[in-house]
Amino acid sequence: MIKMPSTKGRKVSRRDFLELAAVTASIGPFFLFPRRAFASQQTLKIAKWSHFVPEFDVWFESAAKNWGNEHDTKVVVDKLPLETIRATATAEVQVGNGHDVFIFPWPPAEYYEHAIDHGDVYQRVASKYGAIPQLAHRSTFNPKNRKYFAFADFWAPSPLHFFQDYWAEIGMPLGPVHYGSLRSGGRKLRDKFDIPCGLAFTPTLEGNVTLHTILYAFRAWILDGNGDLLFNKNVFASLALKYIQALYQDSGTPDQLSWGPAGNVEAMLARKTSSTTNAISLLRAAEKQDPRVATKIWLQPPLLGSNGMGVTALPHVTNCSVVWSFSQNQNAARQFLADMIDSSRTGYEKSLGCNFPVYPKTVPDLVVRLSKDPQADPSYKYSELKDALHWTPNLGVPGFATPAFMEVFNTSLVPRMVQSVLRGERSPEDAAATAAVEIQRIVDKWK
Repeated sequence: MIKMPSTKGRKVSRRDFLELAAVTASIGPFFLFPRRAFASQQTLKIAKWSHFVPEFDVWFESAAKNWGNEHDTKVVVDKLPLETIRATATAEVQVGNGHDVFIFPWPPAEYYEHAIDHGDVYQRVASKYGAIPQLAHRSTFNPKNRKYFAFADFWAPSPLHFFQDYWAEIGMPLGPVHYGSLRSGGRKLRDKFDIPCGLAFTPTLEGNVTLHTILYAFRAWILDGNGDLLFNKNVFASLALKYIQALYQDSGTPDQLSWGPAGNVEAMLARKTSSTTNAISLLRAAEKQDPRVATKIWLQPPLLGSNGMGVTALPHVTNCSVVWSFSQNQNAARQFLADMIDSSRTGYEKSLGCNFPVYPKTVPDLVVRLSKDPQADPSYKYSELKDALHWTPNLGVPGFATPAFMEVFNTSLVPRMVQSVLRGERSPEDAAATAAVEIQRIVDKWK
């Protein structure tokens, strides 16, 4: 044991001071900072879907690591392709090991048994930004166990994108306003210019959101408010499928049946289609790649539905974060989610306006920003989104985003049903009946 020179009761000489300094240096920094030295740094592992706007992911990773530096935590962010999200999450819950936070682009209701109750995260945020907004509540709350299986912080609306110059050629400069004019105008455009309509019909995120939106707009609801099967228990399901079939026959293209992820976006950017529904990442991509094309793409709210449904479109993205029940660092994960809400304004900017905040108070000047966008030509182009929250219900509407509904969504049951009709494999009535049987099986499994 090294004996330290005694200085008690006397003045420290220069010689004693140098001896003390030398001994301290030999022992190392642990002598001066024992608590810091022996504390092991935490690690927070985050998995997230790859955002449509790469700039946002760059910012998010930097912001997460800065948060880690402030909380003595090593933060690791893994970006996953959208198509691998569900498979990766399923693999993690099967082995009970993986990331501490898993971020989905849709409500992860199927995994509620493997998630903590995120109610306390919402409570932490409420003190600053108010109660849970309805979109977040109905997207992350499980009515059965009365717990929140995830935490939602932003969402992306799904407006209609259309080429104003194309539609002006057929006397509709403001684009289609309801599904009837989409069909009639789309037919004229294809007949006159060989430009088809560009809605997504494939088993992709775009196809899923587009087709679920059409079904809802025609009152062909999947489940009712209690989570029971409603699809095909009235005439609306077959009527919706007949409309989609007629739209495809009158104004579609065979390419629509084979598009991969973002296929509708690529077709619009190449000016090969006249219109589509998508997050505004489509228009942002046009502004970046070819501003001349971007000036011709206009936005408008979703198409007017039938049978009194009004203007409605399901969200393109509902960003939901899950802290797994097997997370090794749950406390840090909870705190991270609550703290990141403070950065919602920056996240909105880094996503180029794609990420609409769940908590409006975090971006209080949203409407002003939409009406004076620096990249848009004209600058007020994005003002069509000012009422987006009013025409965007949650996935699972008219009920909650339940495990049964989200399994229907994530297994692409609706796109597969529609494709069977468009390929001539089934009639609309037969396809609806077959899908109803499969939906009922899923509902029974979860009950």
